[in-house]
Amino acid sequence: MAGMSVEDTFQDQVWLLHVDGSSTTQDNGASIVITSLQGEDLEFAMKFDFKASNNEAEYEALVIGMRMAHEVGAKHLLAYSDSQLIVKQVEFIYEAKEESMIQYLQQIKELKTSFNHFQIIQIPREENIKVDCLLKLASALEDCRTRHITIQYLPEARTPLAVQPITLGEDWKIPIIRWIEEGHLPDDRWEAARLKTRAARFLVQGAPSTKDPIHTPCCGAYLQKKESMSSKRYIAGVVEPMLAHGLWLIKPYEHDTSGQP
Repeated sequence: MAGMSVEDTFQDQVWLLHVDGSSTTQDNGASIVITSLQGEDLEFAMKFDFKASNNEAEYEALVIGMRMAHEVGAKHLLAYSDSQLIVKQVEFIYEAKEESMIQYLQQIKELKTSFNHFQIIQIPREENIKVDCLLKLASALEDCRTRHITIQYLPEARTPLAVQPITLGEDWKIPIIRWIEEGHLPDDRWEAARLKTRAARFLVQGAPSTKDPIHTPCCGAYLQKKESMSSKRYIAGVVEPMLAHGLWLIKPYEHDTSGQP
């Protein structure tokens, strides 16, 4: 076993996790790519609305990525990062001295217990291009918050068109609502994992997962880092920015989750 990676040992049982985090004037966020056993990629780009150092951004990406991988059912996880410091600290080769780094390492230590096997490997930045591109995409969409787009509906074509009969399937929102409100998942494991991941972008008024933000995998890591904040401030500081970049409300969300009257 010495010198062998998780991927070598467990071969087709390993999920892959590529993470990248950055805190600059251009890029301030995290990007994550989770590769399933079937080779399908789940891609996430996140924009931070809080100040973080580059190392903290890298740790945020790793913590969030590990939480997401656990949520979609990964048991054997091989993580890749281009940050030498983070990889060496996670592997206990380097000692963490800053309090924030120590707290991140404690979270990662706890997250490791969610997997049967976990390993992290450092790779060159040029080999981490997929997540790097996602991070730049999140930054490029920063100005979307102030954009207003008018959508008009055309009831019929301006010129006659041949009409082909179609069969409508199940409303795409129904499986998401059933998962959030009832915890119902498809029998197929991969379809269930995809549904969980997709549902993380939605909120349903009154559903358990929207009453408690930690049930949403991508928000849970923020709650760990920002646990001193009230729930109301957490919703304002984390969920609202994500609404601007792809979190959709299936029903209006008006709950005050601070627990105060």
